[in-house]
Amino acid sequence: MNNDSPSTTAVSRVRVERRTDGDFADTPNPRLSWTVESAVPGWWQAGAEVRLDGGQAGERVARLDTDESRFVAWPFEPLRPHARHTLQVRVTGVDGGTSPWSEPVTVHAVFLADGEWAAPFVGLAPAQDGAAGPAAPGLLRTELDLGADVARATLYASAHGVYQVEINGQDVDDALLKPGWTAYQHRLVHEATDVTALLRAGANAVGVRLAGGWWTERYGFHGAARTFYGERPAVAVQLHVELADGTTSVLTTGPDWRGAAVGPVVASGIYAGERIDARRALPGWSGPGFDDSAWPRVDVHPSDVVPEPAIAEPVRRVDELAVQDVITTPSGRTVLDFGQNLVGRLQVRVTGERGQVVTLRHAEVLEDGELGVRPLRLAAATDQLVLSGEEDVFEPEFTFHGFRYAEIDGWPGELDLSTARAAVTAVVISSDMRRTGWFECSDERVDRLHENVVWGMRGNFVSLPTDCPQRDERLGWTGDIQVFGPTASYLYDSDAFLASWLRDVAAEQAARDGVCPIVVPMVLPFGAKPAAAWGDAATVVPTTLLERFADRRALAEQYPSMRAWADVLVGLAGDRLLWEGMFQFGDWLDPDAPPDDPAGAKTDPDIVASAYVVRSLQLVTAAARELGDPEAAGTYGDLAERARLAWVREYTTPAGRVVSDAQTAYALAITFDLVDAATRATMGDRLAWLVRRAGYRIGTGFVGTPIIQDALTSTGHADVAGRLLLQTGVPSWLYAVTMGATTVWERWDSMLPDGSINPGEMTSFNHYAFGAVADWLHRTVAGLAPDAPGYRRLRVAPVPIAGLDHASARYETAYGTAEAGWAAHGGQIVVHAVVPANTSAVIVLPGTVDGEIQVGSGRHEWTVPDPRQQAVPQPVTLASTLGEIADDPEAYAVVLDAVDALAGKWDGNLRSLQEWTDQRTLGDELVRLPPAAPERLRTVLDELNSRRAAPAAR
Repeated sequence: MNNDSPSTTAVSRVRVERRTDGDFADTPNPRLSWTVESAVPGWWQAGAEVRLDGGQAGERVARLDTDESRFVAWPFEPLRPHARHTLQVRVTGVDGGTSPWSEPVTVHAVFLADGEWAAPFVGLAPAQDGAAGPAAPGLLRTELDLGADVARATLYASAHGVYQVEINGQDVDDALLKPGWTAYQHRLVHEATDVTALLRAGANAVGVRLAGGWWTERYGFHGAARTFYGERPAVAVQLHVELADGTTSVLTTGPDWRGAAVGPVVASGIYAGERIDARRALPGWSGPGFDDSAWPRVDVHPSDVVPEPAIAEPVRRVDELAVQDVITTPSGRTVLDFGQNLVGRLQVRVTGERGQVVTLRHAEVLEDGELGVRPLRLAAATDQLVLSGEEDVFEPEFTFHGFRYAEIDGWPGELDLSTARAAVTAVVISSDMRRTGWFECSDERVDRLHENVVWGMRGNFVSLPTDCPQRDERLGWTGDIQVFGPTASYLYDSDAFLASWLRDVAAEQAARDGVCPIVVPMVLPFGAKPAAAWGDAATVVPTTLLERFADRRALAEQYPSMRAWADVLVGLAGDRLLWEGMFQFGDWLDPDAPPDDPAGAKTDPDIVASAYVVRSLQLVTAAARELGDPEAAGTYGDLAERARLAWVREYTTPAGRVVSDAQTAYALAITFDLVDAATRATMGDRLAWLVRRAGYRIGTGFVGTPIIQDALTSTGHADVAGRLLLQTGVPSWLYAVTMGATTVWERWDSMLPDGSINPGEMTSFNHYAFGAVADWLHRTVAGLAPDAPGYRRLRVAPVPIAGLDHASARYETAYGTAEAGWAAHGGQIVVHAVVPANTSAVIVLPGTVDGEIQVGSGRHEWTVPDPRQQAVPQPVTLASTLGEIADDPEAYAVVLDAVDALAGKWDGNLRSLQEWTDQRTLGDELVRLPPAAPERLRTVLDELNSRRAAPAAR
């Protein structure tokens, strides 16, 4: 290769496997990825070199004849356990230029050899008097003597519960809630942390802070919660030390360790919160020479599961927020407002009398001016801080809360805004993934909606993808992530996170004859029932990882799981290949469903279930082709087509109607490719008509919401999709924004217009499922989508919608920064795109019929006529039809505001009207209003018409 090093091309962000927080090799043959930055237009890689241990004895260089820079196969002999190497990459382009070597990264093999895990799980001995309780938090410790300086040391540890390790008085890392939540009975993960700097020749001590966490939590609803995993937490520690004199030492947990229910953390629970007593602090407890003679020996806990290396980023502190307001409630209580619904806990600095208790209660909203705790159900979400008499700094360690507001009781002295800001900080926690995706547009309400989606993901990606972070639930609901996966894959590099969770999916399926449970990990007594859209996470999420990250290894790992779920579906569907008459969630939380029946949707659940039979069979067929399994591709492809035809025969009419004449039914038919092209167009028209009839308000639940905008825009109804997006009435995406939401809600009306909380038992203010619309904002409104796995080829096809003047998206692909967007100026649309080096793009310009444009890397721009029709507003009168008014956003808003002012909560309020059609006039709809209403409406409409006519007259 030409070794000249032009400054125009450089290699950056060399990565080993999936994690974004370090170069951890969890397998002997890790894949390599790198990003090329080049000022050369259309730069394309011709080959690469990978250098191992450059400049050291045993340096090796592998020359790769490949144009790929994402998940490139390991080019050397397999790594050995505990190995560490440096790695560099340089590339040569098709132009002949070669980059300099990249900065070296350290490859750390974090796996152990087969049979090498030797550490038993140990926990506190049962309390003699029972006062501490079986799940009591506690401290465990031991000491070791090292006869020489330490050359290298790695800590491997896992737990039944949550823990942190200290060595000689220092935490080994900044990870929280280790080892996270997995399907513990099937799969445990261990950390592999470099602790060389914490050890020294001579005496050393290892200590563990341990609590029950998810292991001892009680799961279930309606007061029937029960412990699922175990009553007592335990930890396993294995410390590998290499000394400067060449000798090695391995320390493991064992019966000689000591532990006691001592230390500041008195009680801890995921749902309950934590009680911390600063009077119980034990200085020096994790250092050598501490007197632990009064501590009992630990108990050894049996475990048949050998931990595997963690493949995903751990939970960490990712942000801090200051108090925005101090509120005195009507009852006289003090509440802190952080201005943002978040997930984490409070860090508190306080001085008061010894033994004084400060109580912190957390909630997402206020109701009637007080802390709104009813949606928490049985989760106390309360922390108690017992003061030492000196200045104390508290932060709960083994719990977390979903909250915007915190009620403070027992605070010593006054707590005004300046005092609160100095004393209390909200610590935001999340799995520490790298942010990769951004969106912005000309409507600040849509930008706020997008920001709400981001915050919802941050709060619900805590070790696993949960439904909500605040109440007595916080479970890995499979349906939620099935619909949200594409959005998650854009906002954050969630490949490692989701690939790890999918291993739990496969493990839970294997224990249930292929059924993917409704929650993973599966801790509910009824969770093993197969349910459409929920169980289909087994096929959809691996497909998403291939599409968005080019992660073929994840697809291959999950392929047996995907096939197992498909086989379950075929068995359930029977000879007719229709899944009918069984338990389903259906189009969960359809806005018309009653508060006490969230499954009571407009779309028949059998229609949903049978559509997902087709969808999963299609995805398994595609996976089989991708992985080179033609026999399976043929088998599942035939089943998919037969199931599709069965769906069409059973649920559609010759005129192109679906027997459930509802938004979700048509969205499924269109986006799942269930019907032919002509019928698809007809169904798109019907879907648009239904949305218009509803006054451009959403009529879908968990199943329909993520796909309705794609169904509309792909059938030529971008104008309708735009009206649906920008709607602010309830139900709509922007309704919550107008109500001050800072995360996405579980229900379209989790808070009612009067400020009261929805009366349903199930009401959360931080649920990401409806936020799946953000994927459509990225791909369609801004126009940035993958056209080949991992964005190796981009598809830039923006769809400008009425009501926006510009929109853009920026995404950090594995190949570099990609951008796309548009702006409207003087009747023209200017489209821009940034294509990373070593990728290409397909461009489809708005309103063009000349086909696609192919471009290489670089910055590009095009100008085309604005294809959006600029309708001239027509005069509006009482004789105008409701359909005409619905089509006129300004008139629609004026009429609704006028009716609201006249009638308040009138039984026939137009805001809840379901029939905005051309067969009814505005005058017809006013018959139940006060007699003065028609005259008042005429005045309002005359003012509107005059205002509109004035610009034309000028």
